[in-house]
Amino acid sequence: MAIFGPLPTVCAQLTSDHRFTAALAYCTEVLKAGSAPRVRLDGLAAGASAKVELTGGAFAIEAAYLARTRPEGFFESHRKYIDVQLVVSGAEIMEVADITRLIVSEAYDPARDFIKYADTGQASVLKVGAGDAALFFPEDGHMPSLQLSGPGLVRKTVVKVPVD
Repeated sequence: MAIFGPLPTVCAQLTSDHRFTAALAYCTEVLKAGSAPRVRLDGLAAGASAKVELTGGAFAIEAAYLARTRPEGFFESHRKYIDVQLVVSGAEIMEVADITRLIVSEAYDPARDFIKYADTGQASVLKVGAGDAALFFPEDGHMPSLQLSGPGLVRKTVVKVPVD
């Protein structure tokens, strides 16, 4: 099931899992003011994103966006990648539910590694602020990028870590 909390706490839980080495090192670096990844992310205009290749088959998608209203959101999951979602600035709500409790609304698209689900009122709600990370595994249907308290700019990176 999903892991959530301040990045140092999340890192401590994953130190023995080599799949996350590059992702967590990158996440730690992007939180440092003045670091190259932070400068790059801070320079993105609202609505823009950029892909950054990491080692071990992992990659990051750096993005700046206005958080969505709840009706604009949707649940999704992935089979090939684990999401490491790190809010760098701003805040958002993320919802999470086990995929066995969700109904598929769009079948798996292997090219996008994406499954879409119908909405549910049975999800857990996470309030995610700057420096917080949420990891979503293949069994975690998740709805990220939701407004916490009205419109607001969020700068976030989502690291895609190969399952195997």
